[in-house]
Amino acid sequence: MRTTNLLLSACLLATAMPAQQAPRVVEHLKVHHEEGRYGGWPANHGVWSWGSEILVGFELGYFKDNPTGHDIDYNRPAEHVLARSLDAGKTWKLERPEGLRPPPGSRIANVPAALTGKAPVDCPGGIDFTHPDFVITFRMTSIHDGESRYHYSMDRGRSWLGPCKLPNFGQPGTAARTDYLVNGKHDLTAFLTAAKSNGREGRVICVRTRDGGKSWNMVSFVGPEPEDFAIMPSSVRVGPSDIVTAIRRRRWIDIYRSINNGESWQFVNQATMDIGGNPPSLVRLGDGRLAVTYGFRLQPYGIRARISSDNGLTWGQEIILRQDGGGTDLGYTRTVQRPDGLLVTVYYYNEDASKERFIGATIWDPGRP
Repeated sequence: MRTTNLLLSACLLATAMPAQQAPRVVEHLKVHHEEGRYGGWPANHGVWSWGSEILVGFELGYFKDNPTGHDIDYNRPAEHVLARSLDAGKTWKLERPEGLRPPPGSRIANVPAALTGKAPVDCPGGIDFTHPDFVITFRMTSIHDGESRYHYSMDRGRSWLGPCKLPNFGQPGTAARTDYLVNGKHDLTAFLTAAKSNGREGRVICVRTRDGGKSWNMVSFVGPEPEDFAIMPSSVRVGPSDIVTAIRRRRWIDIYRSINNGESWQFVNQATMDIGGNPPSLVRLGDGRLAVTYGFRLQPYGIRARISSDNGLTWGQEIILRQDGGGTDLGYTRTVQRPDGLLVTVYYYNEDASKERFIGATIWDPGRP
C-alpha cells in the first residue's frame, strides 16, 4: 500500500508540474521593409512594451553598397523613426514623431539628418520616471567623442519632450544609446558609452539622476578601460541592488554584475565568443531567467540567443533563431516579452547583401527549464 501511494503521489506531482520544453521559433515577421531604403540599428534607439503594445525605434536611410562598412548612403539624409505594434508584434505601423528629430546640423553616426528639430536644452527636472506611459531614449552625435542628449515621452512615445542636454561626465565625449533602469519617481540609472582617454570609442559608464533629469552624476566605470572597445551595454535588475549588464566587445559579449546599484562591478563571464562583434540585448523573463539575443555576423549569418537560469553566472546552449542572412550587416537586436510568455526580438536584417536592409522581428518561445 505504501509503495502504491508513493507512486500515485509521484504521478500526480509530475502531472501538476509543467514539462521541460526546449526553446522554439514561432515565426519571422517584417517590421518595416522599403525598397531602396536602409532600416538599421534598433539597439541604438530602444524598445518598450505595455502588454501587447510594443514600440521600437530605428534609423531609416538609403541603401548604398559600401564594401568596407555599413551599406547606408552616408551622403543622403536619414530619419529617426518608430514602429508600433498593437497586437504583440504581429503587425506594425511606422511613425515619424517631430519631437525625435535631431538638433540642427546633426550627423548621426556620420549620416546627415533628413529633418532637424530643436537644439538641446537643460532639463528642468521633475520627470516622473514611474509614470506608466513614460519612455526615454538616449541619442548620440558621434560614435566616438561627441555630445549626447535625451528625449522623453509621457504618452508611450506618441509625442516627445526635449531634447535635453546630457553631460560628458568628465570624459572626452559620449555616444549614448538607450539603456536605463527606473529606480524611483525621480531616480533613474542609465548606461552609456563614453570615449576612452584617447578620444575613441569606447567604454561603458554608469550614470544616475535623482531629481528627474535636472542633474546627472557619474556613478562608475563598468570594467577597466579596454585595449579595443567595450560598448553598447544592455542591463537588467535582478535584485533590489543587483544589476547585470551585457557589453559588446570586438567579437564577443562580456557579462558584468553589480551588487551595490552600480557603485562597483565584477566581471562574470563571456556570454558568447567569436560572434562577429554584435551588440547584445539582455532581458529578464517572467520566470526569472535571463535571455540575451544578438546578431551572428559569421557564416551562417543570422540572429541567435542564449538563456541563463542563474542571473548570468552560466549560459545554456546557443539558440539559433534564424540563419538565412545574406551578409554581416545585420543584428542590433532588442527584445521584449509578451503577456503570453513569448519573446519578440527586433533587429535589422538582410537576406541578400546586395539589397536594402529591413527591420525584422522573430517571435519565439524561450521554453521551460
